[in-house]
Amino acid sequence: MATRIRLRRIGRKKLPLYRIVIADQEAPRDGRFIEIIGTYNPKGETAADKVKVDADKARQWIAKGATPSDTVQSLLKQAGVFKTGTATA
Repeated sequence: MATRIRLRRIGRKKLPLYRIVIADQEAPRDGRFIEIIGTYNPKGETAADKVKVDADKARQWIAKGATPSDTVQSLLKQAGVFKTGTATA
């Protein structure tokens, strides 16, 4: 079973709100999920209001082989789960 870290929409019309969830790769966007590890509010006023994530759980799932979607990967970088250092050649 391949797992993904992705967004699940829970907001109403014109008021988006998302949960960051661990789900099976083949499950629908708003369908079955394994665990909730955070929330994302794109209309939040500050950066701390926008992304709230349990960094330990995120790292634990990534170590188990879960792959984040592109959007979630950028959100995890903002939350400090991934290091955003420069690459050395």
